[in-house]
Parts: sequence; C-alpha cells; structure tokens
Amino acid sequence: MSKVNIAVIGAGSISEMHLRSYHNNPQVELYAICDLNEERARTKAEKYGIPRIYTDYRELLADSEIDAVSICTWNNSHAPISIAALEAGKHVLVEKPLCKTVDEALRVEAAVRNSGKTLQVGFVRRYASNTGIVKSFLDNGELGDIYYAKASCIRRLGNPGGWFSDIERSGGGPLIDLGVHVIDLCWYLMGRPKVKSVSGNTYRKLGNRANVRNLSYYKASDYDASHNDVEDLANAMIRFENGASLLVDVSFTLHAKEDEITVKLYGDKGGAELEPKLAIVTEKYDTILNLTPQVNNLSFDFVAGFQDEINYFIEVCQGKKETLSPVEDGVEMMKILCGIYESSERGEEIRF
Repeated sequence: MSKVNIAVIGAGSISEMHLRSYHNNPQVELYAICDLNEERARTKAEKYGIPRIYTDYRELLADSEIDAVSICTWNNSHAPISIAALEAGKHVLVEKPLCKTVDEALRVEAAVRNSGKTLQVGFVRRYASNTGIVKSFLDNGELGDIYYAKASCIRRLGNPGGWFSDIERSGGGPLIDLGVHVIDLCWYLMGRPKVKSVSGNTYRKLGNRANVRNLSYYKASDYDASHNDVEDLANAMIRFENGASLLVDVSFTLHAKEDEITVKLYGDKGGAELEPKLAIVTEKYDTILNLTPQVNNLSFDFVAGFQDEINYFIEVCQGKKETLSPVEDGVEMMKILCGIYESSERGEEIRF
C-alpha cells in the first residue's frame, strides 16, 4: 500500500507532537507544512525533511496529492480550515477543541457529512494506553454503571500567554484548553451520555501572574504578558439524562499548594482512577481491593499518547478503522464547554 501523504497546517508548539509522530510512522510521507510564519515552517521542514512549504493553507489544500491534514493552529481558525480541507477532499485531524462555538461545530459537522471524509478531533487521551485499559474493564462490566465522575487539572502558575490568553483567538482559558481534555475523557468513558444541564463558574482574579519568580512554566511562542482576557479558573457540575454527573475544575493559575491532575470514575460495581496514577477499585468476597495494573506507564504518557493517536488516524485514512473521536463528539463537547461559559455569564444553570 502506498504511503499516506500528510500535510501539517500550523508549525507552533503542538505541531511538534504531530510531526514527530508522523515521522515515526512508516506508512506516512510528510508531504507539506504550512504556517503564516515562513521561517518557522521552514525550520520544521528542514528538521523533518518536508519538501513543500506554504504560508497560505488554501494553496496547500489545492494540491491533490495530499491525502490528509493535521490542523495545529489557533482555535479560531480550526473551523474554517477544517471545512476547507474537507471540501478539498482531505481527511482531517484537528487539534482540540474542534472550534470556538456550537454554530461553528455544526458547520464543520455538515462539511464532514457532505465530504464523505473523516474528521478526527484531537482528543488525544482517548487513544492513551491507560484509557484503553479502563475501557476494557468498563466494556466487560467490571465497574458496572458509571454514575459519578470528577476531574481536576489545576495549575498553580501556567497561563501560557500569547494566543492562549487572547479570547478572540482561543475562545477561552483553562476550560477550553485543559478542561476539554479531562471532561472529554470522563464523558467518553462514561459512555458518552446525553447532557441534560450544566452549571458553571469562571473567575478572573489573578491574571497571568507574570511577576512570579523562581517557578518556571510553559509559555507560548508569542508570549505577551501585557494581554490577558481569559479566565484563571473554571468549575462545573454537568448532569446527564441517565442520572450520572460529572464534577470538574481547571485552572491556569491558582493559589494552590501544587499542580494537580485527577480523573476518577465511580460505578456501582467498582471504580477507576486514570490520574494521577492508574488504579482499579473493586470488591471481592466482602473485601474492597485496590488493583494496580502492571503496565509501562500508570499515568498519561504525552509522547506515546500522541503516537497512538497519529497511528490510529493513519489507519483511519487507509480505511482500516473508524475514528474513536468523530466530529459528532466534537460538537457535543462544544455544547458542554459553551454551556459552562454561558452558565457562568448568566449566573444560572443551562438546560439542554
């Protein structure tokens, strides 16, 4: 079988994970790269031996030799580039979130239907090994019905600045950047139940805290400490039609003792923790047991997770598999995220 010709649109930080993973896949030909900053695109092209460089994604998409694209751009460009790529006959892997608004999400969904191509939303944690282990327990009924989940992704100091802190380009702060991962992971493992209502709060109290010294954190390539109009913290209670509920909180910055990531699921036969370390809780012979799987990584392996996601996407492009994160799920996640923002703004629960 001939190799899949891949183009990467956007040469910023997250593109490195896509480029490296494609480079490691023997079924892939890294065919082209595009970025508004030609020098940045050229640097990536030289590193990975990519022969074609573009600064306009429309020109890239006009090349009929390209089979699929990864979209690694600002959130506000996800929808228009995805739609253009689908209309050009390409399969699409778009970084999370799918877009900024529900209306945009619905337009992308319509483009997928009309194109006959696959759009895979970059919910990378769905493809992780620890997620697969928990899902196998769930699919075999070991944990019973999941009726409650809770997740946190707390950064003491971690507003990346740049486009991340510009609401016009990002659509929001930690909720849409970090919360999307842990909310989706819980929702996916809960069986993707239909959302009934959300009640959320967002806070802008601390800003980007650029004054803090002696503690390093990731900064966007276009970091600018002078601009920040996204939330510091968001929390929410999400209720589902099947009676289950999900409690979540996420932050870019918070007066917390330490960074924290937790993902926990509770069923009527057992429970599971994916973060900070994979564990299964069950009951046998009137005794509660904590089970620790013997696996390579008990928490999410960032590099391996992206490799698994990219490998899966290539098999989707080859017609061997159907994606684990279809556009429909991206639409539902945008409904949840936008509902939380709306709930906070209105100060009341949002019902669907």
